[in-house]
Amino acid sequence: MGFLKNQQVNAAIRLLAWQYERNGQPLPERALLEEHARQLVDDAHRIARERGGNVIAILKQMVAQARRK
Repeated sequence: MGFLKNQQVNAAIRLLAWQYERNGQPLPERALLEEHARQLVDDAHRIARERGGNVIAILKQMVAQARRK
């Protein structure tokens, strides 16, 4: 995986951790959190290719929606 994608995964992990803390939920194991973040980044890249847009902005929207469920 490239440097930029690693940075995006790290940003997604931080966003997910923030959402868990904000909702008063315990953080899952690091491996699960990282897996979820990688899936979010992959989905964000797919959406950006299909519709255009900024991957980080898409990630923020996806994390917010994922935590509401």
